[in-house]
Amino acid sequence: MGELQKKSLAERLRDKFRLIIYNDSSFEEIWYIRLTRFNIMILTASLIVLIVVGIFALVAFTGIRQLIPGYPDENLRRTIHMNAVRLDSLENEIRMRDQYFQNIRALVAGEEPVNPVNISDSTMETASIEFSKSLEDSLLRMQIEQEEQYNLLVMSNQRSPTDLAGIHFFAPLRGLVTLPFNAIENHFGTDIVAAPNEVVKATLDGTVIMDAWTVETGYVIHIQHENNLISVYKHNSELLKKSGNIVKAGDAIAIIGNSGELTTGPHLHFELWHNGTPIDPQSYIVF
Repeated sequence: MGELQKKSLAERLRDKFRLIIYNDSSFEEIWYIRLTRFNIMILTASLIVLIVVGIFALVAFTGIRQLIPGYPDENLRRTIHMNAVRLDSLENEIRMRDQYFQNIRALVAGEEPVNPVNISDSTMETASIEFSKSLEDSLLRMQIEQEEQYNLLVMSNQRSPTDLAGIHFFAPLRGLVTLPFNAIENHFGTDIVAAPNEVVKATLDGTVIMDAWTVETGYVIHIQHENNLISVYKHNSELLKKSGNIVKAGDAIAIIGNSGELTTGPHLHFELWHNGTPIDPQSYIVF
């Protein structure tokens, strides 16, 4: 029974039909075509495939795709790409800044930086660089040496980075020294007691590299100065400057306080670091 049904279905698919076009006035046969159901199915499927391929080609290779709702145009895609590049650059800058601050904290604590920031170009093969002197470079060196051979003013006004005696330090606070500098007991600064709400001032011109709060030292501010000097001000009740601010000697940077666990009363713990080594502030400043 099933074979008869299949056979009859196959026969129905092979049944031939004729599509004829007549002249309506003379009934003259103009054009005709023989078709079967199977041919009609194949023709319909082919037409659908051609339509789909044509629509895909129009959308993929022409500007019609920009008319589709939600599809970004060329300018928007360019903006998205540029934003992605800028975001990657910002993430790298933030990573380098955080690493720089970590290195500064390590230097202030007398420790060696764990991961120094590498600002070199990683795409350059340094092993292939040749440092050979050219003829022009040698001639220029000889000319400069001859011009400066009898110049007595060279380096006459420059101060040695290690010479701190000629630097005028501004007293960050006028008060009573209760605990002096003692490196043996790991007290790397000087404790000064003054009146409540007294203003703490910057000891030299510089740039604020850290303003933070810690459990042990409370509100702390660090300032980077010339000659590789760093001044540290701890146990403040309030900070008046932020990281990145440029300060002058004598500018107000904080208010004396009693913040942090390592304090027994309102005072300023003041530290001076030179080349990563703590120095006694009382050797250069009269409080």
